[in-house]
Amino acid sequence: SLLAATAATVLVPPAHAQSNADSDAPLVAQAETDEVVIVNARRREEDIQSVPVAVSAIPFEMIEATGSYNVGQLTQLTPSVQFFSSNPRNTAITIRGLGTSFGLTNDGLESGVGYYIDQVYYSRPAATTFDLIDIGQVEVLRGPQGTLFGKNTTAGVINVGIQIPSFERETQVEASYGNYSFIQGKASISGPLIDNLLAFRLSVSGTLREGTVFNVTSGKEINDQNNFAARFQLLYRPSLTFSLRFTGDYNMQEAICCAQGFVAVAPTLKPASQQFPAMAASLGYAPASLDPFDRLIDTNTRAQANQVLGGVSVIADWDVGPVTLTSVSAWRTWNWAPANDRDFMSLSVQTKSINPDNQNQYSQEFRITSNGVNTVDYVAGLYYFRQLIDATPTAEYGEHGARWLLPQFPTVPSDLLDGYLVTADAHSDTKSYAGFAQATWHITDRLHFTPGLRYTYEDKFGSFDQVVSGGLETSDPTLITRKLSIARPQFYEVDFSEDSLSGLANLSYDITPDIM
Repeated sequence: SLLAATAATVLVPPAHAQSNADSDAPLVAQAETDEVVIVNARRREEDIQSVPVAVSAIPFEMIEATGSYNVGQLTQLTPSVQFFSSNPRNTAITIRGLGTSFGLTNDGLESGVGYYIDQVYYSRPAATTFDLIDIGQVEVLRGPQGTLFGKNTTAGVINVGIQIPSFERETQVEASYGNYSFIQGKASISGPLIDNLLAFRLSVSGTLREGTVFNVTSGKEINDQNNFAARFQLLYRPSLTFSLRFTGDYNMQEAICCAQGFVAVAPTLKPASQQFPAMAASLGYAPASLDPFDRLIDTNTRAQANQVLGGVSVIADWDVGPVTLTSVSAWRTWNWAPANDRDFMSLSVQTKSINPDNQNQYSQEFRITSNGVNTVDYVAGLYYFRQLIDATPTAEYGEHGARWLLPQFPTVPSDLLDGYLVTADAHSDTKSYAGFAQATWHITDRLHFTPGLRYTYEDKFGSFDQVVSGGLETSDPTLITRKLSIARPQFYEVDFSEDSLSGLANLSYDITPDIM
């Protein structure tokens, strides 16, 4: 935990405030005397008070004041949003208790909470564990938002806006330090490449912190931080009505993670000889500590939670008078390279457990949004999304595997599982197509009716192929059965398609300017 920090910001302000009309990203809230907060919850700039949606806005000033630099910290500023993460792959966000469980059991499924950065949907929950860079305002929309956003968002949306290139030169530098040797640095530079035509923004950040748990076996600190992020943007704006923005980002984490220590030993319904105290005693084992505040573990397998996240996007906005046309094209990739000690002990029960993932996603959104304040305001769009995930999980068992895992141990050789190797190939392919629309009819100055409609068609394919090898070579059917009870060859595949038509109807009334 961070106990003390200092930050220095060097800012060369622009001569004139930059217009954000060329970007549909959330805006930084202005600290005006009337406390107006501008949000983009309905894909247009609006006072948050006029939006008939349960939405919370975390302005840039609050993010800076609290030193928040990832989604886990931001959720502490937002009611009804929960963030759970035992490691990046096994991360879940819920809103009002709704969402999707950890990635380990839902690798090919998308989260019930949509996570958007700069209008681009990030499908893997691990993306929420990275440091945020160029962060602007963050908006949290509760409840289904499928009639406003391209991808399915059954539980809500976390919509992260970023700072875009400026046509005036500016530089920002920030440094922080804290306990556990916490060091964080951020820097951004922005300005014109061609006056009033082409501007750029380059931002980098890095976070280092030593581990908070000590491994007495390896002598290393566990659960550290080693993060790096970079983003480059080009903004082409030939006129006040058209803009084209290119963004590329690269994010890396290399962490010795994730440790889990002992807290207590609970009795089970197994015979006493098969419970933890007896098995540990028979092998001469005792945990490093049963006091979690000692922060001691004794695992004997390399631990890491390394991942790379990156991608490119192109966003075009064209104001044609009564409406704005928007195109959002994006490709993103995520590479997950973990290593775990799944027995959480210095014993060699399971000596290897790695579940690397490679994910690629492609998305295209076309959107039309009404401009100004009309009798009827509306937004409509078409959305395409494809996700490919390839995983190659591997598990290997060691010399203590048979004693620990097989209740029939006295009748099987102690080395039955030593070197028993389980490898698999898992693949999933998702194709999603959607059309969505939402309108607001201002029946009177105070009474508003908002209908919405969404059609989604999805095709999903998944396959899993697992093989086993190694361990004690034997032709004894009983011993073979014992080995296969730990892990066996498996193969399955599934392919299905579904479509869904859904909608909403919302009636709102402004009792006063501050009460809806």
